[in-house]
Amino acid sequence: MNPTITAFELSPDRGRGLARDMRVRWALEEAGQPYDVRLLSFSAMKEPAHRARHPFGQIPTYEDGDLALFESGAIVLHIAESQAGLLPQDPVARARAISWMFAALNTVEPPILDLQTVLFLERDKSWFEERRAMVKDAIRRRLAELSGHLRDADWLDGGFSVGDLLMVSVLLRVKAAGILDEYPNLAAYVARGEARPAYQRAFAAQLAVFTAASGA
Repeated sequence: MNPTITAFELSPDRGRGLARDMRVRWALEEAGQPYDVRLLSFSAMKEPAHRARHPFGQIPTYEDGDLALFESGAIVLHIAESQAGLLPQDPVARARAISWMFAALNTVEPPILDLQTVLFLERDKSWFEERRAMVKDAIRRRLAELSGHLRDADWLDGGFSVGDLLMVSVLLRVKAAGILDEYPNLAAYVARGEARPAYQRAFAAQLAVFTAASGA
């Protein structure tokens, strides 16, 4: 049987590939692993049946036989460790690739998520403009550091790995804000990730769900 992941029945990102199931889809496509998808409404995500899989009532989850996982980073790491192609064979390079996974989720993503919170939940506050500027400055600091590391390389540490998969997924969240364009090597890096056939397949699959659900 194929592993089953959960995803939004109608994603709030309007099919742009920013929901966290996209990261899992991409990893599965890179690994060449067929998978099934269980689509959930927002109300179904909070029901006991789903909370048994994800205590916080979110997506994605991953089920494969007796194994049930939640949190996109943990799921992607499991896929990378159990399938070929996403982690180097060399132990040192493998450990570094995993370090980049954590850097993407714990160092680069938090200020990007702060910006989304500011834009969607704090726009009516008196301190909105000041707060937005502060968060954008924090993002720029992280992107400048990442840009300085990447320089003119194609990928973060040698060949493409699961570290790049998660870093590109995180950077895509700030693409629409225009900040990414201030760092041409990072914009090109993200474009290389988006051009990978596995990414294209994953994106098409999640977009088809939104298109069907919205009648677009």
